[in-house]
Amino acid sequence: MAEQTMTVSPGETDRSQTSSTLGRLWRAFMDTDVGIIPAPAYVVLIALLVTFSATGHVGGEIAMVVGIMAAFAFTLGEIGNRLPVIRHIGGGAVLVTFVPSYLAYKGWIPAPAVKVVGDFFKSSNVLSLFIAVVIVGSILSMDRTILIKGFAKIFVPLAAGSVVAALVGTAAGSALGLGAFDSFFFIVVPIMGGGVGEGAIPLSIGYAGITGVSQGEVLARVLPAILVGNLTAIILAGSLSYLGKRRPSLTGEGRLQPVGDADLTEQANTLKTDGNMQNFAAAGMVAVTLYLCGVLAFHLLHFPAPVVMLFMAVVLKLCHGVTPRIQSGSYAAYKFCLTAVAYPMLFAFGVVLTPWDKLVAGFAPANLITIVATVSAMVLTGFLTARWVNLYPIESAIVAGTHSGMGGAGDIAILSASNRMRLMPFAQIATRIGGGITVTIALLAMAYLNR
Repeated sequence: MAEQTMTVSPGETDRSQTSSTLGRLWRAFMDTDVGIIPAPAYVVLIALLVTFSATGHVGGEIAMVVGIMAAFAFTLGEIGNRLPVIRHIGGGAVLVTFVPSYLAYKGWIPAPAVKVVGDFFKSSNVLSLFIAVVIVGSILSMDRTILIKGFAKIFVPLAAGSVVAALVGTAAGSALGLGAFDSFFFIVVPIMGGGVGEGAIPLSIGYAGITGVSQGEVLARVLPAILVGNLTAIILAGSLSYLGKRRPSLTGEGRLQPVGDADLTEQANTLKTDGNMQNFAAAGMVAVTLYLCGVLAFHLLHFPAPVVMLFMAVVLKLCHGVTPRIQSGSYAAYKFCLTAVAYPMLFAFGVVLTPWDKLVAGFAPANLITIVATVSAMVLTGFLTARWVNLYPIESAIVAGTHSGMGGAGDIAILSASNRMRLMPFAQIATRIGGGITVTIALLAMAYLNR
């Protein structure tokens, strides 16, 4: 039988090669991400948002809100992580947190987009749920020994840092002509008060009652210190992360203390790859349940919900109440929040809770120097005292720096800038407990001085 041969025309060969090349280019394009968004989806998403804005159809449904937050957040994050110099000091977190405030102030983010993000952020209280998953996820996936020793030890650099920061900040403000009283009560204390809701508002109410000045006027005075203090802590945290890359002996890369190979957060890496969504969902529901326990405690007993939730998670871990599957799911939930949710939360925080005019007011030279001196003293003291209690200096300094953060959102920004989100439980101690103690002492001191 005669052998048949097939001939391929040059045109067919060219078409086949072109098709193959286009296929490779498309796959490469699809596998290129802007943050977490595949490049083709990113292009279409931007076009859709522009069209919705131009036609006046920016609605409040959750898909629209997620699209707006993700598009802005990951765009700014990618820019910040690529800029020279600033990328080494947490540029992504800095840009995602503070640039949206400026864009909203200038009207460069469409007003309807600002409104739907603000309404969603405030009405859903999604930030608290995010923090709950991060806290519970990091605690339940943490080694029990690290948890016990870490919580006991972290109070040393926190207490020392707070005292030194108060002294340095008050002295700096006095030397610059602000006066010791105003420097301490209106700059130093707000920085360490735990943010806006837990710090600035109770302080403004207390100060107004003691001094007779209106609460609004007091709030306007303390807000710049909180905002600029948080920015300073973010930059310092990013700088410490860069130092850790140069001096590995100073950092545990997110571990608070040297414990050999006992950190189960690392061991969970072998468990999280099983792809079991049941474990992921189960851990998420544990976090939601603990969060709701905290909310109920707040309504019935007026205890801070995050503190109650943190306490219950610690007790659950210490009592061996966490099985390996929940531990694995908790780590996966924590990593999901870190990868996909942190930047959008920071964007919303910048748009909704960071008024640009108040931020700029904090850049008056005397105020700025006092704020930077206060936060730097706190961070440096945390760094220098770490070895006293066998902690890694960089992690200790970063946790101390969260004492000057704007509550939970500030903690997210500081830890994101340093790539140390697993320190969230310790940051919450600094912010919530440290802030509560600071506010209480300040109000008692002001009442005594104004008798």
